[in-house]
Amino acid sequence: MITLKQIQYALEVSETLNFRRAADNCCISASALSSALGELEKNLGVDLFERNNKTVLLTQFGKEFCEKARKINILTADIETLATSYFHPLNNHIKVGVIPTISPYLLPTLLPTINSKYPRLSLELIENQSSILIKKLKAGWIDFAILALPFDLEGLSYQRFWEEDFFWITHKNDPKALKKEITADMLEGSNLMLLDDGHCLTEHALEVCKIKNAHRYAIEASSLMTLVQLVSCRMGTTLIPAMAVKQSLASNPLVSAVHLDEPGPHRTIAAIYRPTYPNVEGINLFVDLIRNELKNSSV
Repeated sequence: MITLKQIQYALEVSETLNFRRAADNCCISASALSSALGELEKNLGVDLFERNNKTVLLTQFGKEFCEKARKINILTADIETLATSYFHPLNNHIKVGVIPTISPYLLPTLLPTINSKYPRLSLELIENQSSILIKKLKAGWIDFAILALPFDLEGLSYQRFWEEDFFWITHKNDPKALKKEITADMLEGSNLMLLDDGHCLTEHALEVCKIKNAHRYAIEASSLMTLVQLVSCRMGTTLIPAMAVKQSLASNPLVSAVHLDEPGPHRTIAAIYRPTYPNVEGINLFVDLIRNELKNSSV
């Protein structure tokens, strides 16, 4: 007999391709996970994984099994969500994915508000890049995600709730720092630094500024906070979204922010969810909280 736990363990191993890491993610021992999957393979009569001391690979059957298992996992999660949402849409456990160019600027003010208004909500936050969150959302590992558009949503539903522009961050002694507005053509020669590949903010910034040669502006930094710190050390300049301006200036007194005077909005924030997700009312309530926090903290 196949159990839901065995299905979840198999899916976790298929994601990590590492038994110890999968066991940690499932909060069990590696031996317990290996035993459960061994029992599953015994019941099925077919191996799901090729494994030795160094590598783990999915067999062809394992790939087909996991494809169907993901659908079962999603439906199971949706049934649980449906049941709890009948009592109150934000009284249950919700897993939310957030991209790194939103979470540090939103969560510090949002979480106390959530704890105050919905004390029974068990909130689990997962920070990652948009492409990874989309995969997790489609596989049922998270309930919804907060992303920046435009982005390929692969058929998922979305609810736009915020629009914002970019600001150019430069050292306060830069003559252009005194300007109230700056256009993209004025950024030439400013040693513009952007996040490394995989961050949608970089793609949005390049699109707004009509920059084609992205490699000229790449730097191996994984956070906006790192880029702003580099600006304060006169290593170059950068672009950040409006929601990041207040925190960036407060923590880095040597930098200034100038609004990017290009047609906007430069990016749109949206809640992304599966079309079949049963607790859309909970998403609506959550989005209302985010919108209010952004209004209160916007520049």
